[in-house]
Amino acid sequence: MHEITMCQNAVEIMQQFGQQNNARKITAVWMEIGAFSCVEPDAVQFCFELACRETLAEGCELHLITPLAESWCHTCQRHITLLSPGVLLCPHCGGHDLRVVADDGMTIKRIEIE
Repeated sequence: MHEITMCQNAVEIMQQFGQQNNARKITAVWMEIGAFSCVEPDAVQFCFELACRETLAEGCELHLITPLAESWCHTCQRHITLLSPGVLLCPHCGGHDLRVVADDGMTIKRIEIE
């Protein structure tokens, strides 16, 4: 389960941000999980709460953003949305000549402090 390590790293970054900005508390964070990250949002929710214990982020509200994988099909010249990282196939023409635009990590987008 790599979600706990990702959450611990995120909390470290949040702690640094909070300390640099003289925060008393981190109240909320928005994180984006890449479509090809193989990260389970439910596991992130659970692990995040554990990673936040005894930090400025304890009790912090987690907002997860989970965009779908966008692609361009060179065969039919259309933007498409991929439903699974394991299926790199255009749903319109069946083509395999795709340019995939999807992240495979987790990114902190916004941190709210008080």
